[in-house]
Amino acid sequence: MRVPDTLRVTRDGAVATVTFDRPPVNAVDLEAIEGFEAVASMLGADDSVRAVVITGTDRAFCAGADVSMMRDLSPENHRKVRRWIDVQAGIEAMPKPVIAALRGYALGGGAELTLACDLRVTSSDSVIGFPEIELGLFPGAGGTQRLPRVVGPARALRLMMLGERLNGDEAAAIGLVDVVVPSRDEVLPAALELATKLAERATRTIGLLKRVVREGFGLPIEEGLSIEEDAVFELIGTEDAREGLQAFLERRPPRFTGR
Repeated sequence: MRVPDTLRVTRDGAVATVTFDRPPVNAVDLEAIEGFEAVASMLGADDSVRAVVITGTDRAFCAGADVSMMRDLSPENHRKVRRWIDVQAGIEAMPKPVIAALRGYALGGGAELTLACDLRVTSSDSVIGFPEIELGLFPGAGGTQRLPRVVGPARALRLMMLGERLNGDEAAAIGLVDVVVPSRDEVLPAALELATKLAERATRTIGLLKRVVREGFGLPIEEGLSIEEDAVFELIGTEDAREGLQAFLERRPPRFTGR
């Protein structure tokens, strides 16, 4: 799969930043979907990348699906459009922390994209919401499933039924975002600072932690504990686990490698 010019991947040490820039509002078309799939696969498999930041432009993180792409209501077209859920699955499954740096608008499919990330950083004047109902649609690319897991089913249903748009402070109040900074120009630096901090930690452990929480959520406790047990035995075989324990005994900071 080819990475289009609308997606830029840059590196600063172990942190990779993915910038979506498709004027005027960063709407997603089929080319962008294919590009995001390629980037998620590439960064997920690159062990030298230990944290990922996904961002847009100052005006828009992502305004959702390009409506011209959606006008064809045939099942064939919407099977192609629903590959957006494959993008999110790829991001969610990355064995490393992924942070959404949300500046400007994150609406519809853009808001769904943030839900696939592990942490969300935004500004007070940015906007996140699920306005699909205004087009006679609902958030059908993961939103109906991930949003209730983040904010609870009753609140999620209200947000989707009313198509409400929330500013950063309102979104933080219900747990939809994790960090709010005063202005948009502070969002990306704050996200990169957080990503750098996480990249210095035991990222192999973080990857296992993500997997255990994702696979165990909603299962009976016995099944969840079984998943946890398998991951524990995988964890104790990692270099990071050995380094963390040894560093504690030697009373020194650990030097994690993500292995």
